Amino acid sequence: MKKKITAALLAVIMAVSMAACGGGGSSSSAPSEPAEVDLSGNYTVDTLNVNIWDSNQQKGLQQIADDWTKESGVKVNIEVVDWDNYWTLLEAGASGGTMPDVFWMHSNTVQMYMENDILLNLTDYIAADGVDLSKYYEGVVKLYTRSDGNVYALPKDHDTIALLYNKAIFDQYGVEYPTADWTWEDMYEAAKAITEGSGGDVYGMAMNTSNNQDGWYNLVYDYGAQVINDTHDGTTIGSEQGKAGMEMVRKLLSVGAPQTVVAETGTDSLFMSGKTAMITQGSWMINAFYTAEHHDDYAWSLLPYADVNGNGTCDDGERYSAYNGLGWAASAATADPNAAYSLISYFCSEAGQLKQSELGVTMGGMEGVSEAFANAFPGMDVSPFIEAENYNLFFRPYTRKTTVWEDALQQQGGFLDAWRDPSDPELMKTACDNAQKIIEDAIAAE
Repeated sequence: MKKKITAALLAVIMAVSMAACGGGGSSSSAPSEPAEVDLSGNYTVDTLNVNIWDSNQQKGLQQIADDWTKESGVKVNIEVVDWDNYWTLLEAGASGGTMPDVFWMHSNTVQMYMENDILLNLTDYIAADGVDLSKYYEGVVKLYTRSDGNVYALPKDHDTIALLYNKAIFDQYGVEYPTADWTWEDMYEAAKAITEGSGGDVYGMAMNTSNNQDGWYNLVYDYGAQVINDTHDGTTIGSEQGKAGMEMVRKLLSVGAPQTVVAETGTDSLFMSGKTAMITQGSWMINAFYTAEHHDDYAWSLLPYADVNGNGTCDDGERYSAYNGLGWAASAATADPNAAYSLISYFCSEAGQLKQSELGVTMGGMEGVSEAFANAFPGMDVSPFIEAENYNLFFRPYTRKTTVWEDALQQQGGFLDAWRDPSDPELMKTACDNAQKIIEDAIAAE
């Protein structure tokens, strides 16, 4: 999942050199020397406080936590805090307040948290526990591993992206449903037909350009470029391939909901209110649509591909899906690090990961446990999220200070003018050149 994280948060974290106190009977003192690893189950707290930001996952995760409570005798209190306040609370904890014992980490922030020893170092626990990190998605493991080889979070999940469409709208305007054979050009033509056929009352598609992971990032990679390269020290977004991908984004925006409308209403609300026929979305959002009023009209399909070779078939490298993975982390100053690690280990165990998939919480961070996820939503076929893994996955682009260049890309001098006026191809070409420099300069300043 990707959303913005405030610059103030990063500024505070960068200034912090030690973690603040944790939950479960913590105080306001800074953490002392790391406690000796003890996996015997002799815990010193009766409750662990856990913070997450997604209410759709709370019920399922609490069930898994309750299973651990039966074994450990330690209660788990999972509290949902909305995205913005989540990071504000962690920021306050990092600068001297109280942090939850266990919480989620995200690719936008984890580098800063790891570098400033705010998180519990899990390396010795993992070794003592015999955890095989090779069983998890490599990109997620790498994300939560510091440059010195120490690990600060275990993979909670991974996600993929698919195309969501409203069958009733397609039927109303006589447009054929999306298929696995769709190219981005096919999506453009379908969106154009619906937008024009409705006289603008219904948009053929909607894309929130600030939600890059479930949107335009995928097209950049489909057309052969990279937002951030594999070594995290450069970009090819200004290349001819990058410009081709962003030209396709421009075309889609030209027949979709204007960004002013998207900013005011949001793509999900536009879709569920019947104002747009298609959006792209991540697997973490399935439950919101599964429980929506008109969910019987909703269906998922693979993301379209870029027919770069022009042969009408999806060749290798022409269809990608971004993926990301949250990590279960603990405060470096939690009152009982052994209990905190034990809970994290249970969440990330094969049994915990499998149950997470079976309950439809999310797909697992461990490979090979997510097949059950496709069966967690009776009456709605969500298999395209699983099928996406048969093609190409790229880990959500990040660097040491991701939000610096991500935020800049959304502003004047980045893609803002091209987003606002998708009728002009030259604006998008210029934006790609600007984006190349923005990212290169940001990386050089890290």
